[in-house]
Amino acid sequence: MINNRTVSLLCIVCSLMLFVTIKAKAVVVSNVSELSNAIVQANRGGDRTIELQDGTYTLDDMLGVEADGVTVRSISKNRNTVIIEGRGMDGAVTHIFNVSGSNFTVRDVTLRRVANHAVQIHGELNADAPLISNVHILDTYEQMIKISYDLNNPTAGSDNGIIENCLLEYSTGIGPQWYIGGIDVHNAKNWIVRGNTFRGIRSPGENLAEFAIHFWSNSRNTLVERNLIMNCDRGIGFGMGMRGHIGGIIRNNMIFHDTFEDFADVGIGLESAPNAQVYNNTIYHAHSYPNAIEYRFSGTSGVLIANNLTNRAIAQRDGASGSVSHNVTDAESNWFINPSAGNLHLSSAIPTVVDQGRSISGLTTDFDGGSRPQGDGIDIGADEWGSGIPGSLPIYSGNDSEG
Repeated sequence: MINNRTVSLLCIVCSLMLFVTIKAKAVVVSNVSELSNAIVQANRGGDRTIELQDGTYTLDDMLGVEADGVTVRSISKNRNTVIIEGRGMDGAVTHIFNVSGSNFTVRDVTLRRVANHAVQIHGELNADAPLISNVHILDTYEQMIKISYDLNNPTAGSDNGIIENCLLEYSTGIGPQWYIGGIDVHNAKNWIVRGNTFRGIRSPGENLAEFAIHFWSNSRNTLVERNLIMNCDRGIGFGMGMRGHIGGIIRNNMIFHDTFEDFADVGIGLESAPNAQVYNNTIYHAHSYPNAIEYRFSGTSGVLIANNLTNRAIAQRDGASGSVSHNVTDAESNWFINPSAGNLHLSSAIPTVVDQGRSISGLTTDFDGGSRPQGDGIDIGADEWGSGIPGSLPIYSGNDSEG
């Protein structure tokens, strides 16, 4: 006779056996040949978790991920000690990962030195739910992360992706050409971009670079929060021209640009972006471009722009409309701890900023994850004064290890 206790014990044993089986499915690789072969085997139905030992993996060709559920991660969880690279921005390796499968994960590694994109997710093939976490990406000849689409097949797209705790930058502080960007996403739904740092995504000539974070071509419901953007031509964009973005939230981001004029442009831009919400961001520009935030075109309607702290104007252009309130646009550099280092935490309790914002549904934390409000009301900008997060500490830019 089997009683309830026996059934419970059997369930526990089965769960442990399943856990051990799953853990045993990871393939450990230590050189580029083993890595390439592990990807091939995963595409053929083999083990789909690939763990990399510390070292530099220099590719002769991109890694094409076709199977669903493939995970590539370092064993050490230290992104600085596991490097997957191409043959340079003018080399023959176009991508690190070229992904057509869903539920792809890459984490705790460095990706660099390719002729196109470090990661491309093929939305036109419905490659959904990728996770890019704690990855350092640098020195790509085009956009660092690309989510592609088919203009003639609008029903196909990449949905429910997450990019978190990553560092995207150019090692020399400037890109190789103008056709570059950080995250370039088309026709995607319900993505989250949080806790990342972007540096030096700017053009050396001819035209301005794309945004550090850009969602367009009918993307919708994107959440962009708690990112640090430094010295990039353009910061965060929803939509471009008539190829717009629907809904979505841009909040608790810090954006700084130095005095280098080159192609410096807007911090946050909305173009044909109905019902987008832009609130509690801090933007400080030392260059001369007059606007920190712009909302443009008649397709941009019903937007909310509130509680933003800037030293440049918030500008309505080309027939856009929305609700704009509780913003401060005359910030001074001494209001912040260290603007040139991207540290736009408040250096003191500025009377026009602290407790002067409006409550917004869903706004419960600040740039560092500290709770809001701390006083009688919500503070304006990305930093909530007195949130318990020491502003003098280095700004969060993605851990070198998970946890």
